[in-house]
Amino acid sequence: MAGKRGATPATYSPSLTTAKGKKKPPIFTDDANWVRSDGRHFHQCRPAFLRIATVNSASGSAYAEFGNTKVIVSVFGPRESKKAMMYSDVGRLNCNVSYTTFATPSRGQGSDNKDFSSMLHKALEGAIILESFPKTTVDVFALVLESGGSDLPVIISCASLALADAGIMLYDLVAAVSVSCLGKNLVIDPISEEEVYQEGSFMISCMPSRNEVTQLTVTGEWSTPKISEAMDLCLDACSKLGNIMRSCLKEPLSAPEE
Repeated sequence: MAGKRGATPATYSPSLTTAKGKKKPPIFTDDANWVRSDGRHFHQCRPAFLRIATVNSASGSAYAEFGNTKVIVSVFGPRESKKAMMYSDVGRLNCNVSYTTFATPSRGQGSDNKDFSSMLHKALEGAIILESFPKTTVDVFALVLESGGSDLPVIISCASLALADAGIMLYDLVAAVSVSCLGKNLVIDPISEEEVYQEGSFMISCMPSRNEVTQLTVTGEWSTPKISEAMDLCLDACSKLGNIMRSCLKEPLSAPEE
């Protein structure tokens, strides 16, 4: 591996106060003091551990560790598109998501990869200045080393860092955060055990500096108050995660590992 950046885990939990400094009244009060299995409260995210330049053979790369969720992304290109492809005055983006066979005890290597690859492409495409590399292709390969919950948001955020590390021109970094609905409660950045019991999921990927959403995914039945609360939580957390990601890119490389 190359040198490290962003070697200190950083938190990015959404704020529980309003712009005027007043505490936000919780919409759902049942079991308000309940603590999650990993010790977090409902609106507390896992610390984010980020590195870039982790794969020497790639144009750009990044490693992300959010709790037990561990992902590495490699970016190759821009490189000449295959001759079979028709001419295009904008660049092409290819995304592939795969899992190691040991990522989880119950999840096979091929499970959900196609859907995740498509969703990763959708989340990133709107942030990339495709006109900056016409007639060429950028390939993004994401490998989930360990699946600990909220896999796709971690993949998207990590891939965005890898693209920036590769020097691909972006309108902004893409940060992604998800929320699970468990009964009357909303829990942010859910772990695998929570996703198993969730009645609905909500994920946003956005460009924090531009305040633009690149992808919104909702499953299950949601009331208007719940979906509004979920959106506020995710956007606030995305903004803070975006700051951590930018800090990771600005930190100097440490000495290469032996």
